[in-house]
Amino acid sequence: MFSGKKPNLRDSWSTLGAIITFVSVLNFLPIILDGQQLQYTLFELYPGISVKLNLDALGVVFALVASFLWILASLYCVGYMRGLDEHAQTRFYVCYAVSVGAAMGAAFAGNLFTLYLFYEIVSIFTYPLVMHHQDEEGYAGAKKYIVYLMFTSKAFLLPAMVIIYVLCGTLDFNTANVAQGIFPAEADRFVVGIAYLLCLFGFAKSGIMPLHNWLPDAMVAPTPVSALLHAVVVVKVGVFSTCRVMLSIFGTNILHETGLGIFTAYFVSFTILTASVIALTKTNLKARLAYSTVSQLSYIILGVAMLTPNSITGGLIHIANHAFAKITLFFAAGCIFVASGKKDITEMGGLGKRMPFTMMAFGVASLGMIGAPPVGGFVTKWYLALGTMDIHNWILLCVLLASSLLNAGYFVPVFLQAFFGKPLPADEGLTGSLEKKPLILFMVVPLVITGTISVLIGIYPDLFLDLINLMVKS
Repeated sequence: MFSGKKPNLRDSWSTLGAIITFVSVLNFLPIILDGQQLQYTLFELYPGISVKLNLDALGVVFALVASFLWILASLYCVGYMRGLDEHAQTRFYVCYAVSVGAAMGAAFAGNLFTLYLFYEIVSIFTYPLVMHHQDEEGYAGAKKYIVYLMFTSKAFLLPAMVIIYVLCGTLDFNTANVAQGIFPAEADRFVVGIAYLLCLFGFAKSGIMPLHNWLPDAMVAPTPVSALLHAVVVVKVGVFSTCRVMLSIFGTNILHETGLGIFTAYFVSFTILTASVIALTKTNLKARLAYSTVSQLSYIILGVAMLTPNSITGGLIHIANHAFAKITLFFAAGCIFVASGKKDITEMGGLGKRMPFTMMAFGVASLGMIGAPPVGGFVTKWYLALGTMDIHNWILLCVLLASSLLNAGYFVPVFLQAFFGKPLPADEGLTGSLEKKPLILFMVVPLVITGTISVLIGIYPDLFLDLINLMVKS
C-alpha cells in the first residue's frame, strides 16, 4: 500500500509475499506427512469458543494450492492490469493479498468460530475486487455478491454455530477422526439435521443451487479477480469450509445414520447437471466458465457426501485438480481479451493460430474439467466413480457420466472454434503472434505453467493422495 507510487516495487511485494507464503506452507509439509498436527490458540473468548489455528492434512492441501497459485496469479496480474492500464491498481493488490491471507486463515482454522471469522474477511476484501471497475455493472454485481454472501452467513451460519455450541459445548474441530465428529451420542438427531442444513446453505460461497446467482454476476470483475474467485480463494473457501464441517464437526457416522450424506449427494447432483446445461447456452467465455465452476464445485461436496474413502478422496483431490485447471481457463480468457479484445466464443475463430500456447493450455485444462486422462480431473472422476460403486448407486454414477458429456459439450466447441473456426471478416488476413508482447508474456507464462501442472498432478497425484489419505484414514 505504501509503495503505490512505485509500480514496480508495489507489484514485486505481491510476488514476494506469495513466494514467502508458499515456502512457509512447504515448511510444514514434512511434519504433516509424518502424521502430526500443529495447534495454536491465539485467545479464548468464552469456554469452548476461541480463535484457534490447527494445521492438518486437509488444511495443507488447500494452503499448498492457494499459496502456489498466488505466485503465478501475481505475475499474471502485472501483465493484465498494466496491459489494460487499469485504475486503482494499488487497492487491487492490497485486497488481493488480504483475500489470499484470509484463505490461509480458513485453511488453518481450528474451530468453526475461527473458520467463520476468516470466511467473512474473504467476503469483505473481495468486494472491492468485484466492483473494481466502479461502473454501473460493477456496482450491481458487487452488491449481489456481498448481499448473498453476507446474508447467508448471518442468517444460517450464526444460528448453526449457536445450535452446535449448545449441543456440544465447543466449536473445535475433531480432526483426529472423520467418522466421529463432535456431537455427543445423546444429541437430538433432528436438531443436528437442522444445524447441518444451516451450515450447508450458510456457506454460499460453495455455489450450490439455488444460492449460486452471485457467482456469474461477479464476472464483471477483472479476469485476475475471476481467477481468484473461481480457482484460489472465494469458492474454494466455500467448498473447503463445507467439507471441513461435514468431516470435522458432524462426522461420517452421523451423516450416514441420519441419511444427510446421501441427501446432500442427490442435492448437489442437481447443481452439477443444471449448471452444466446452463453453461451450454452461454457464448460469453467468462459466463460459460462461471457456470462450469458452479457445476464443478459440487463434485467436491458430492465426493464427501457419499461417505466412502474412495469418494472422499475424489472429492478432496478435486480441490487441487479444479484449482489448477480452472485458473488456467480464466487466465486464458483474460489473455485472449487483453491481446485481441474478444470475449465471445463466436468471435474467436482463428485465434488458435495467433495464440497457440494460450489455446493449447486452454485445451489441456478443458480435458481436466471433462475428466479425460492424463489430466488431473481424471483422477477426481475415477475416485468418484469408485465411490458410487462402493455404495452401489447407479444414479450417481450416471450423474458423473452425464456431467462429463455436458462438460465436453461446452468446452470442446471453444477449442474447435479457436483452431478450426472461421475468423471474423475484420480479422481475415491478420497474421502474426499475439503472444510476443512483454506484457502478454507475463500472462502466457503463468497459464502455460498451470496447464502443465494440471497434467503432472494427473500423472503423479501422489502428494495430494498421501495427504488426503491421512485425513480419510484418521
